Amino acid sequence: MKKLLQKYTGFLRTLKAVYVANNLLHLSQLQHNKPLYRKFGVKKPVFAPISSTDFASLPPQPSPWLDQPNALQKLQSTPELSAFPDQVREQIQEWPNNGYLMLDKFFSEETVDGINQEIDDMLQSRLVDFNYTNRKIMFAFRQSEKIKEVVFNSDLVKVLEFILGKKVIPFQTINFLKGSEQKAHSDTIHMTTYPLGNLIAVWIALEDITSDNGPLFYYPGSHKLPYVLNPQFDNGGSFFRIGDDAYPSYEKKIGQVIEENQLEQKIFYAKKGDAFVWHANLLHGGCPILDPEATRKSMVIHYYAQDAICYHEITQRPALFPKDLQHQFSLRDDD
Repeated sequence: MKKLLQKYTGFLRTLKAVYVANNLLHLSQLQHNKPLYRKFGVKKPVFAPISSTDFASLPPQPSPWLDQPNALQKLQSTPELSAFPDQVREQIQEWPNNGYLMLDKFFSEETVDGINQEIDDMLQSRLVDFNYTNRKIMFAFRQSEKIKEVVFNSDLVKVLEFILGKKVIPFQTINFLKGSEQKAHSDTIHMTTYPLGNLIAVWIALEDITSDNGPLFYYPGSHKLPYVLNPQFDNGGSFFRIGDDAYPSYEKKIGQVIEENQLEQKIFYAKKGDAFVWHANLLHGGCPILDPEATRKSMVIHYYAQDAICYHEITQRPALFPKDLQHQFSLRDDD
């Protein structure tokens, strides 16, 4: 079932029953949600489809501290901010307005080269493979100690936990050999939280990025716009199915948001080892590849915040977590 969902792109991928069956087969990876559902008052089993409509009638929950109106004032009076290096501290102070950090040479060439070699070796041995997009290598950190070292890098995790004000739990890595060329989107449509905003992403350049190999683009400040979730666009879904054109309809809606708000696109011409940290709702994507022969080796890491319900809005699936990560959720059935 897992391999089917990773590779298959046809009709079965639109059936919610297929995802429910997959959830039941991996029920142990959903146990972290049981106490969270009770905490927030979600009245459904953890294997059932779930989306933002299930939270619409629940009491309002506070946003992450740097999403709140007084975030800048709070930052200025927070002594922990002074513990960060100058480059990081200056970037964090711009987070409430920008929704991202640019961290130059955050990872060494040795670290980056090790990841690239690890990916090559795992592809060769078929320990990992591309998913249905033929561009994304998913969850390689579960097989690679070198990648895991980056995911749990203490300096990086310290920054992320400061920004969210909570412990973070790594959910996935995505490795690219080529640029994604993905249209503008917010990660929240794919990896969603209740309360909203409890996701953070890190993109790492595993080689120098130029205009030829499809650099990352982003829209500063777009994280402050309202979240675009299933009810905000014509997703074409029903009780039984996900809409055939749900994601193209979402991309069209995001295009309208960009035009209506006259957002200014920026491009990140990263150097090998640079890291780009972005907010759950920051609009971003991948530029077209001008040189078809060019690689754009990079890696994205997505982290959920502790104590948040984690799911996938576009497909209405609860997020699966392996047992070795579930202990990081502070709420458990025995609490």
